[in-house]
Amino acid sequence: MKTTDVLIIGSGIAGATAALKLAQNPSRRIILITRAPEESESNSKYAQGGIIGRGPDDSAELLVEDILAAGAGASLPEAAQILSSEGPDLLEQTLIRFAGITFDKNKDGKLSYGKEAAHSTRRILHVGDGTGKAIMEGLTAALRKQSNIELLTNATAVDLITYPHHSRNPLDTYRPVTCYGAYVFDENGKAIHRTLAARTILATGGLGRIFRNTTNPHGSRGDGLAMANRAGARIINAEYVQFHPTSLAVPGAEGFLISEAVRGEGGILLTPAGNPFMEKYDPEWKDLAPRDVVARAIHTEMDANDYPYVLLDIGSHMQGETLKTRFPNIYEKCLRVGVDITCEPIPVVPAAHYFCGGVAVNKWGKSSIQNLYAIGEVSCTGLHGANRLASTSLLEGLVWGTRTGQEIEAELSTMDTTIPTRQEIPAWDESGLTQDTDPALIQGDLITVQNIMWHYVGLIRSAERLSRAIRELRHLQTSVVDFYRKTKLSDALIGLRNAVEAALIIAQAAQHNRQSRGCHFRADAVDGGDRLL
Repeated sequence: MKTTDVLIIGSGIAGATAALKLAQNPSRRIILITRAPEESESNSKYAQGGIIGRGPDDSAELLVEDILAAGAGASLPEAAQILSSEGPDLLEQTLIRFAGITFDKNKDGKLSYGKEAAHSTRRILHVGDGTGKAIMEGLTAALRKQSNIELLTNATAVDLITYPHHSRNPLDTYRPVTCYGAYVFDENGKAIHRTLAARTILATGGLGRIFRNTTNPHGSRGDGLAMANRAGARIINAEYVQFHPTSLAVPGAEGFLISEAVRGEGGILLTPAGNPFMEKYDPEWKDLAPRDVVARAIHTEMDANDYPYVLLDIGSHMQGETLKTRFPNIYEKCLRVGVDITCEPIPVVPAAHYFCGGVAVNKWGKSSIQNLYAIGEVSCTGLHGANRLASTSLLEGLVWGTRTGQEIEAELSTMDTTIPTRQEIPAWDESGLTQDTDPALIQGDLITVQNIMWHYVGLIRSAERLSRAIRELRHLQTSVVDFYRKTKLSDALIGLRNAVEAALIIAQAAQHNRQSRGCHFRADAVDGGDRLL
């Protein structure tokens, strides 16, 4: 059993930033865990396009306008204002000065700002097309230097420890729900440990892996969302799952993200016959329309014409050497699977990309459960509304990671931080677990979840599709929970349990909201946008 001041679950930009903020107090003890074998492995690592800075013709007010417009009327103005006013300064202080991230510069030696869809000006800082990787390498190096941060890899959170649920005292039933850490599965030792903490931060990332096609890494299966839901946290905007319009559609490389920055630099979407089509879906923005519009346009073209994919042409709009310099990873990846993007278009399809909803939090990252915070993609600050503006995710993680670290430090310095003792929290009971994990069963069930979500809760939804999804997911969940209660734990089994629960949360939210808005599109939308009561 471990005891600490702060337990952080997840090591992406949000979790890493919060840990570094808290570590500024040398007496503060922080444990940061990740289910991955390496600290830097996270959704953040795979962010290609970049992170929002403040370009030469930009302002906080202009960024707020773009965020609210992309959010389709559902973004919280206060959250947009916080990001826009605090974000660029934190980027300078934390990423450039502290972590030493070197963003691309132009020939004059000044920062090079890119443009992406639905942005009204150039404001995106980037490191080629590997911005997330560069940021996470810098932050991880900084984490390793902090003596008061304990980094644990191959450590999967199983469930949050909450009162009254895990209390031995029946009178705690009358207390507000309060989090005191988590049960953590050690993949190496195959054991479950209690990690008790005065404050707990969920920074577990997204859930793209519950869909058949996704740009997300394998760990993005909704772990934090499911744990928070089981603990009773408020979840909001769960119907809003953003699909990236362009993932590589070549055998052996499915799901590889083709950055939105490619269209920002002049890339044009074409049918397989070579005809542009975005003007008929958005005459004003065309190929730079918001992601939900572009993704549905591609989906519609593919469905209507039985296309296996559409094409993205950048080679006709950017010279070869310039293209290789701007998009080195995309160029190399495509070349390895037989596509030379300097002279031929890229086959692409939409894929689940970013979860705009999540654990409801306030402007300091506080959830509805005492002592529990959520930051990054697992949280819902209200920033993204019904559709995320490109390149806001990394900045949101940076801003709310910093704010949450600041808030927790203030609380721990001034408030009672008593946590339960070893005797007050029951150890994990494995006495009834008689079966060994069967990878084939787990993988088969996960594929079932992914297919249900892709076909029935994907880009285009309807009452009939959603009803079928919920019915099938509930049946599957019953089987999975029964299997879970008999089987020795593994990371894969924990993930399957969470994936089914996260899928149900999304499907039920989508059924509840009968209005088409942003990335939640109902083919049978009710005029006026009523929600089911």
